[in-house]
Amino acid sequence: MARATSGLDWSNLQFFHEVARTGTLSAAARRLRADHSTVGRRIEALERSMGVKLFERHGRGYDLTRQGEQLRAVAEAMEREAARAADAFSGGVGGTVRISTLEGFGNYFLAPRIGRLLRDNPGLVIEWLTIQQIVALSRREADVTITLQPPPSGRFVSEKLTDYRLLIYGTRTYLDQAPALRTPADLGAHTFAGYIDDLVFTRGLDYLGGLAGGTVHARLQNSSLGAQMAATRAGLCLCVLPVFVAATCPELVPVLPDHIALTRSYWMSAPADQADSARVRRVRAFVHEEVEAAGRLFGTDG
Repeated sequence: MARATSGLDWSNLQFFHEVARTGTLSAAARRLRADHSTVGRRIEALERSMGVKLFERHGRGYDLTRQGEQLRAVAEAMEREAARAADAFSGGVGGTVRISTLEGFGNYFLAPRIGRLLRDNPGLVIEWLTIQQIVALSRREADVTITLQPPPSGRFVSEKLTDYRLLIYGTRTYLDQAPALRTPADLGAHTFAGYIDDLVFTRGLDYLGGLAGGTVHARLQNSSLGAQMAATRAGLCLCVLPVFVAATCPELVPVLPDHIALTRSYWMSAPADQADSARVRRVRAFVHEEVEAAGRLFGTDG
């Protein structure tokens, strides 16, 4: 490897590292803000200059060869050293970190707090996904994910962030005009907003299935928690919301909180080979700090 890297154009190594991390030219191009054909030319130039094959090409993307794995270790070591230099001389880390979160946590908890992370790290770029789907960590579609369960297997570092509580909410206007709500059995007579049944990609988002013996169904179905909350705020229906999300809307009041409360957990995960890089480590630490500082905002004692 030492002979192969002599005379190497090290600017190509950044392109190699992103393809190794993401597994595709197009994903690497997005992260590097370059054209995918440029990324491809850089990889070919790197392989020619080293005289080795770094990737096996296939229909789903790019897999590292044995030589590619060796070079990846070099690239990661260089990234760590560059990050340490950034820490020492600029007071923060640089680079791009893609975070994938569920909509509630991302939009209603993290978004109002992300400014501190950006101020402390002027060279850091955050790419933020709140798409309601499972992001494949194994294909490097995200550097950090916040989900309801840790990845079932693979080389990931996962840690529980916090439990959080969910209640049924409605407006006082809706409750004053709707049928009486005294016990859970009364819920079946009410209109609910919820997720589209066949788009619920993780069991933890099935909030209504166990309410009132299975008699509660969403008449107004949407893939967005924000849309469900907007319909509820308009007085059209009831919906289930995390306590910390409902706290942003004072007009929403909890319904039967002493009878019905759900608990879920947030988990934070990162690929094991990236979890300790300076930029990912800084983002993970920031999320931990903000969750810890929020304390009882999540509605549990955990």
